[in-house]
Amino acid sequence: MGVRSTPTVNVVPGFGTGLAPPVATGVLDRVYITNLKSTPTNSPRLTQPQRLPTRNRDVPPLRIERSKPGILTRLNDSAKSRVLSIQDYFVLAGKALRFIFARPFYAQDTVQQMDEIGVKSLGIVLLTGLFTGMVLALQSSVQLKTFGATIYIGRLVSASMIRELGPVLAGLMVAGRVGSGIAAQLGSMRVTEQIDALNTLGTDPIKKLVTPRVLAALIMLPILTVINDLVGIIGGNVIAKFIVDIPSSLYWRTVWEQIAADGFILRYVPSDFIQGLSKPFVFGGIISITACYFGLATTGGTEGVGLSTTRTVVTSSILILVVDYFLTQLLLSLLSA
Repeated sequence: MGVRSTPTVNVVPGFGTGLAPPVATGVLDRVYITNLKSTPTNSPRLTQPQRLPTRNRDVPPLRIERSKPGILTRLNDSAKSRVLSIQDYFVLAGKALRFIFARPFYAQDTVQQMDEIGVKSLGIVLLTGLFTGMVLALQSSVQLKTFGATIYIGRLVSASMIRELGPVLAGLMVAGRVGSGIAAQLGSMRVTEQIDALNTLGTDPIKKLVTPRVLAALIMLPILTVINDLVGIIGGNVIAKFIVDIPSSLYWRTVWEQIAADGFILRYVPSDFIQGLSKPFVFGGIISITACYFGLATTGGTEGVGLSTTRTVVTSSILILVVDYFLTQLLLSLLSA
């Protein structure tokens, strides 16, 4: 019996062979099913399919390119993100203030935070107030001496410290020391999933972590401001007595004259005290809420903690300076009416 010659058959996978169709990667795998010419007629006509090494063909690869968003789209997304952040900020502030009057009351945590925010910040506030009052008295004496009005150093120092420098400098010092500490502490708790554990245990993190810090800041920052004002005026007295040769009795008399000159609220409360104590109350809320917001929003591990700390100090400082202007404008219009 003779040998039948059978032509070679090339079959593309997926067409009548039961194999999966080729993947669109730009390189085709071809399976060859071959009958050799020397194969006898009584042998199987088809051998087992075998996969040969892939070879580059002229078929171009399929590439999916994503079009880059335009500048208007990016600006729109950025604006939405900013607005959402502001919304989250005020939602956190509202919840923290509302939880002050809701049970359970974490009194021990509040007292601990009062110690952290107030007592441990006393040293830096004392140094800031003392040298600010001394520098203010020294600089003003140079200008007032040309007019022969050095006796009014007490007026200038007291008005500046009580109205503006005392609240603002105390706020900035507390923002740098306390705000960064709160952000770092809450940020570390966030990245180590301790806050998620509080949620699992049924404890509200805002009630447990944020509200005690906000309440402690609202209480302690006005107290620190009063101390800062007093120490600053005492520093001015030191310069007035030992550098400008003004008696302490005359200095303190001019200080009281300045306080009484702006009038009293409810017959006993000086107007300067209203300005000087309402500002640190607002600043305390800004510092604590900003620090808690960035701390709770921390992502990215330890690097994110450092970034949250930086953002807290910068944002708190800017907000203090901006809000100070609007508060001053509002208080002047209300108190002068």
